[in-house]
Amino acid sequence: MALAPSDRTGLQDFFAAKLATHCLLPKGVAVAYAMIQGRWVNGRMKRRDFLCLAVMGAIILSATAVAQDEPVVLEVSGDVEAARSFTLSQLRALGVTTIETSTAWTDGTRRFEGVLARSVMAAIGPVSSEFVTAQALNDYQADIPLSDFADYDVIFAWSMDGEMLSRRDKGPLWIVYPRDSRAHLSEERYEHRWVWQLHRLTLP
Repeated sequence: MALAPSDRTGLQDFFAAKLATHCLLPKGVAVAYAMIQGRWVNGRMKRRDFLCLAVMGAIILSATAVAQDEPVVLEVSGDVEAARSFTLSQLRALGVTTIETSTAWTDGTRRFEGVLARSVMAAIGPVSSEFVTAQALNDYQADIPLSDFADYDVIFAWSMDGEMLSRRDKGPLWIVYPRDSRAHLSEERYEHRWVWQLHRLTLP
């Protein structure tokens, strides 16, 4: 039995969301696959659609394999529904944000690319904590109010001026505040929150 247009759209949106989230597919690819999947659901699978479906399936398997081979760059644990681990691709899938700002450790204005801290927090689900402990690879720790992530466009940066951050250059992730957007963010009390070599977040 054929589905109503509204039902087909709902199914396509559902498939696209699942593919983009779990298979790390670009949104356009996920939507295209979902549209084909929607035709199959409606019993109108044509030869051309079948071939496209096979290609999309291969892309999904390839993307999933790449994700599984990627190293984990960020772990989140503590008072959360379930502990999470993120690869760089999974962080990118949450949305890429670019900010330009000066820092207390570099010269001039630098261009940083990363994921919004609040997007990562949203991905792990609701939390009751008021702050998060950020831990670096060298065991340095800093407690950061979660309100910072809501009030400012704080990012977990993986690149600076187009260059990926290595461990020697404060990578793989560096907590970066939009320091130049608010005068008070240049105050010393915020500097200890710029955790570099970030690899773990713990919610107490």
